[in-house]
Formats: sequence, C-alpha cells, structure tokens
Amino acid sequence: MTIEIKQVKTRRDRKTFIHLPEQLHRNHANWVPPVYVDEYSFFNPAKNKCFEYSDTLLCLALQNGRPVGRIMGIINHRYNERHHDPHARFAFMECPDDAAIAHALLHEVESWALHHNMPEIVGPMGFSDKDPQGFQIEGFEYPPILATATNLPYMPSLVEKEGYQKKVDLRDFIFIVPEVIPEIYKKISQRFSHRDNFRVLEFRNRRELKPLIHKVFELMNETYTDIFGFDPLNKEEMDELAARYLPVIDPEFVKMVSIDHELTAFVVGMPDICKGIQRAGGKLLPFGWWHILRSMKTSRHLTLLLGGIKPVYRGLGLDAIMGIRMLESCMERGITLLESHLILETNTKMIAELEKLGAREHKRFRIYKKKLA
Repeated sequence: MTIEIKQVKTRRDRKTFIHLPEQLHRNHANWVPPVYVDEYSFFNPAKNKCFEYSDTLLCLALQNGRPVGRIMGIINHRYNERHHDPHARFAFMECPDDAAIAHALLHEVESWALHHNMPEIVGPMGFSDKDPQGFQIEGFEYPPILATATNLPYMPSLVEKEGYQKKVDLRDFIFIVPEVIPEIYKKISQRFSHRDNFRVLEFRNRRELKPLIHKVFELMNETYTDIFGFDPLNKEEMDELAARYLPVIDPEFVKMVSIDHELTAFVVGMPDICKGIQRAGGKLLPFGWWHILRSMKTSRHLTLLLGGIKPVYRGLGLDAIMGIRMLESCMERGITLLESHLILETNTKMIAELEKLGAREHKRFRIYKKKLA
C-alpha cells in the first residue's frame, strides 16, 4: 500500500498529529494520553518559546490517504552551539508495527537533517531533557509515570532496523518507603542540626512555594550543565514552566535547603497522577480535572521529578537530609512506593545512593543515534 509523507502545515493537520496516538494505543493499557491543553500549547510556535531557537519539522505518514504515523524533527541551535554538538533530533514518533512506515518517517527527518548540514541524528528526544526522551526498552509490565515515553515494545526494533544504535540509556528505579527512617540518615542529619546558617525549607501551600520557584530553576541551570540534553532556561521559559507545573505540584513533597540564606539544594516529588489522566482521557473539562486531582490525593506512589545540590556543597549529606524529610512526608500521607524518574546511566553517584536505599531498577529507556552520510 502507498505510503505518503505529508508535512504538517494547517491547523487541521496539527490536530491530526496531536490526536493520532489515541488510535495507535487504543488497546494499550499502559498508555497515558497527554493533557491536551498542554499538548496544543507545546506544538504551537506562538506559545512554545523553544521554536524561536530551533528548526522543526512535523510530519504525518499517510497510507492510502489515512494517517498512520507521525514524527517530529528538531534542530536545537541553542543547545548545539552551547555544547559544540551539531545534531538533529527525532521526537514524538508513533506508528504501527510496520517497517515500511517507520522507514518513511525516519527517512524524511534524516533527509531534512542532511539538508540542514547535520552530521548526526539522535532520538527520541524533544527540545530538551524536560520533554519525554528515549524509547522504553524494559519494564513494560509496570505502570507508567508522568513525562516518560509509553511506547509499544516494537518501536526500538523498528529504529534499530534503520541503522540506529544506542547512544545512552536512562534508568528508572523504585523502592519501598521504609517503616522507620534509616539510622545512617539520622546521623547525617545531626551534623547540621546545630548550625545557625542552615535551614530545611518545607511548604504547606503553593503560596509559600511560589516565590522560590525561579530560584529552583536558577539552581537547575547551575547544577544540570553536564546532563546530556539539558538546555538552560531563560526567564521566559522559567515563567512558562512555573505557570504549567505550579498548579499541580503538591507542596508537601517539595524540600529545599538554604545555607546563609542562599538556596543550596532542592528535591521535588509528585504523587502519581497517570491514572487520573487516563480516566480523564487527557481532557481537563468537563470533569477531567477532578479525576487528576483525586488521583494526586489518593495515590500511594511518589515520583521524584527533580533534584539538585550546588556543586560546592555536594558530599556533605544534604541529599540525606532532604531524603529524611521526604520519607517523613510519605509516611504521613501513606505513600508506600518511591520512583526515581529517569537517571542517565552515566550518573553513577546518584545510582549508588539509590542502591544504598535498596532501590532496584524498574524500567529502562534508550536514546538512539545514527551518523548521516
């Protein structure tokens, strides 16, 4: 059957692009739809500032005139110049288990990347590491977590057949919340308890948290510089992320440390809301917001979304101190499982800390690369 690649140019095409995964995943129990109000903003160049410093391509694959696949091409010039790493990316790829459709989609983005003189293509990867990245390659039997890929198991094989090889894996760990705080954590915490210049910051509501959100993003910019795919945020992007995530952050699971009145470390956890998003079908109205809110309040599963410590204060036990407070909040709320979110396999220090807690690898995701002739 004839396969045609069509570039997304119209509002109608964009709507088809956004909603196509619903068809492909209609029998996939672990698929989590996007929150569509966010999805329409993400793919709108007038609302998503990432389009300002990136070349992009959105494509649909049509089989006998019917949409059957999609893919996005991205060249993030700001990232490439900052890291001296010229490459294109493919992202948000969806298709059935059909090698011909996968080939047509990837070939289109590869040709586009070559036209822009890019020597390599990597993916799946969005504008930055804040977007879903990688194809899941292990742990398909487990429920998904927020902002990660929920691809079907055949997708990695389809891209490997097109000559793609592993660039890096991202590992996801899970561990049981202990009934008592580990003694070693208590001893580390006692080192700081007598210091006048040291404070652990906890929050009862979003009003208390809001003034520090930009400080968290600034600390991210400082501490995430060596993380593959991370692109520092400017003020507009900080405003956008704050507006998007502050309404759904549970302040009880945000912990910070200040030393000499300077934000020094932070960790952000979030009760799992994937079941609520699934029940809402990705739509906030008319009652989708209620499913998501209820999921947040009743979940027994917490995901650690973000964390960072100023380099000069690493190795002093600040992570253990925030960990104690996070575990105490979990115990109070009846949270029984903690999930790490995605950690680069090269981040051996963080992986070692998780393994000390008895964490085990839960899922694995892979970013691929391919040299372009």
